[in-house]
Amino acid sequence: MQTVKMVVTGPFNAGKTEFIRSISEIDVVTTDEGISETSAEFGTKETTTVAMDFGRITVDDDLVLYLFGTPGQRRFDFMWEILAEGMLGFVVMVDSSKPETFREAKSILETFRAYAPTPYVVAANKQDHPEAWAADDLRIALRIDDDIKLLPCVATDKESVKNVLLELLYSILEEMEET
Repeated sequence: MQTVKMVVTGPFNAGKTEFIRSISEIDVVTTDEGISETSAEFGTKETTTVAMDFGRITVDDDLVLYLFGTPGQRRFDFMWEILAEGMLGFVVMVDSSKPETFREAKSILETFRAYAPTPYVVAANKQDHPEAWAADDLRIALRIDDDIKLLPCVATDKESVKNVLLELLYSILEEMEET
């Protein structure tokens, strides 16, 4: 049996936990803690991931995906490198309805690229929101090369999540064949 470790990362409130919850075949292991503040920027989010989220997907008899979600707040970024260890690929979640988070998303992307030269995709989450930027506009705003997969996503929609993960899996398998 082959196992593939994938990391789901991105800024606070980008949808990482929901992304993993939507597709995991097990109850997601979370380390969410309550937060006492609400802000105009993030609305009324009541919890935040402080260490990680963990989910699993059995693709077939030979392949299992392990999904590790990172905390989105910088004060917990010491967990990022730990979670990145052994990853074969990663997803950067971007809340495409909150342009004020784009710079942070780009910074997280660069941080994870520095941890390991593995395949990655960018998920333009919250495409169901009326304020969401189109994936092509997001690509320009984030200065993401055309050869990087930037995929529209709705983290609460299992099919949408599946499409993002399949694109990453194809990239990982392609890279494995080349080595």
